[in-house]
Amino acid sequence: MANHKSAIKRIRQSKKRALHNKYYAKTMRNAVRKLRAMTNKEEATKLYPAVQKMLDKLAKTNIIHKNKASNLKSSLALHINKLG
Repeated sequence: MANHKSAIKRIRQSKKRALHNKYYAKTMRNAVRKLRAMTNKEEATKLYPAVQKMLDKLAKTNIIHKNKASNLKSSLALHINKLG
């Protein structure tokens, strides 16, 4: 257990940040899952910019890695292009 005041505060902060990051990462995963499940090209094309924006924001704040965001964006774009 932490003995210093600053260490106790750091533990509180890291728990709060972990919860915050987990929420946004889960929201992003659900959005990606929803987009991948779509079969209508028009709907998927409408949703894609919002998902792309979310991925870019999470990469900017280091919740996910920038390469992961890039890989997800490109795979989603491929998925949308394959839709009839």
